[in-house]
Amino acid sequence: MSGDITVGVLSLHSSKETKAILNAADEMGYDTAWLREENTTVTARDGRMKLEPAVDVVANRLLLSSDEHPMEGVGLALTLHNLGPMLNEPVAATTALHKFASAAALAEAGVPIPDAVLALSNERLNEARSQFGERAVYKTAIGTHGGGTWMVELDDPVNAQVGDRHAFLQEFLDHDENRHHDLRVYVVGNRVVAAMNRYAPEGEWRTNVALGGDVEDMTDRLPTKVRRMALDAVEAIGLDYAGVDIVQGDDGYYVLEVNPTAGFRGLFEASGISPAPYIAQRAIERAGGSVPDSEVDRLADRLDDSRPAATPPKPQRKRAENVVVGYIEEVVVSGTRGNKSVLAKSDTGATRTSIDAELAAEIGTGPILDIVKIKSGSLKSGRSRPVVDLVVGLGGTQHTVTASVEDRSHMDYPVLLGRDILKHYQVDVNHRADADHEVETEEEEDTEE
Repeated sequence: MSGDITVGVLSLHSSKETKAILNAADEMGYDTAWLREENTTVTARDGRMKLEPAVDVVANRLLLSSDEHPMEGVGLALTLHNLGPMLNEPVAATTALHKFASAAALAEAGVPIPDAVLALSNERLNEARSQFGERAVYKTAIGTHGGGTWMVELDDPVNAQVGDRHAFLQEFLDHDENRHHDLRVYVVGNRVVAAMNRYAPEGEWRTNVALGGDVEDMTDRLPTKVRRMALDAVEAIGLDYAGVDIVQGDDGYYVLEVNPTAGFRGLFEASGISPAPYIAQRAIERAGGSVPDSEVDRLADRLDDSRPAATPPKPQRKRAENVVVGYIEEVVVSGTRGNKSVLAKSDTGATRTSIDAELAAEIGTGPILDIVKIKSGSLKSGRSRPVVDLVVGLGGTQHTVTASVEDRSHMDYPVLLGRDILKHYQVDVNHRADADHEVETEEEEDTEE
């Protein structure tokens, strides 16, 4: 009976997907709980553990790939898993989190994967570079939304780590000479819910919808062998639901990644199908309830991301969450060729972070992603600048941002921190990492149009 089951979703962030799962379970007539910072407590008393709010099953949607310290989230998920059933159990989700660990699980199960090399030293990784031909994909083992992924040429040196995350080389597979694309297949349980082709934006090779790629429905046109491959991949990792990325090479299909927290906004845009009610149904069944397939089908044609009834109230007293950074801070910038510690200026008036062109070349920031127009206080018409992926370490936290590249040789600081990073902090203009340095003489900084 629906009144006897409460479906919980463990998600410390707000997303359309989390809201849609909660709303789908609610629409099916089941109680729901959104497990967040504001309302979640685990208590040990007299040898017994208790979770508040009380739930009968948890759908795990922790975004560990964007967490600087993912083991904290893994520990939280393990704690809750010990208290009751969970979809996307912690060990499976952690395996999927690490791209090379998931590749090992897929290979063990006989699921085709691209050739790849993970080495723990720069020398050994570069020694293996030639086996991938003129172009290869260079990835951090943990990454998200296309961040931490570069295309490298044969003569580009690479490092075994980018920042503090391991990196590896992977074979670049491409079957379409006109426009690079891959398949995203969304699996829940033992069925393929929906599928789409993802096409890379113009001038880009990465297909992530978050980067602006186009989508095309493939749900009813998915080759049988690809459908089977996606199901096998999710089973090999041990997940209940996931988005499986599959690419076609000249000699067949290969699984690139299995994402346990894959977004499905692009999937819904392409197919008109939401995985949310399928996930809610699986959670309810795991807790001993049942939902007719006809009810799931009825709810699958919408992506209800309205505020769920289970949204916990905000605390009356808002605690200070942002770490304080100074007007001038020491940062570590990382690219494919190495890391460098430099001084950076904080500018809350700048939309995006920028880096000096010479420094960008020195650390190897990767290919140009786009050309953007920047407004300047002295030039009303603006200037065009290239943007690249950049990893910035600040106060022990790493941020992967799309930074603009410019000539800053005439300025005191080679890096300007924009709001894309500073939104996570409070800026204290009285604090300077270069306390003995003279006041900077830069004129008005540029802001993106």
